Amino acid sequence: MADKLRTLQNLEALQARFVGTGHADTTKYEWLSNIKRDSCASYVGHNPLLSYMAVGMGESKEKVRIKMMEKMVRGAGNPPETQE
Repeated sequence: MADKLRTLQNLEALQARFVGTGHADTTKYEWLSNIKRDSCASYVGHNPLLSYMAVGMGESKEKVRIKMMEKMVRGAGNPPETQE
């Protein structure tokens, strides 16, 4: 029983420290937004990956970087209240 309690406390500590790890009340929209934002931040932060994507898209690195940053701001589509 003590191991289970310690595990839950460790999980709560991680969830408090790192927003993207989610929690019991995390919605699907929040989870997808976090994943998309983290992925785009990784693409922008790793120059070789950004170069690879720019070549594949046939655009300059700066344009791809700007597109990724715009995606980070927009999130993962419409929030649940506005979806039909």
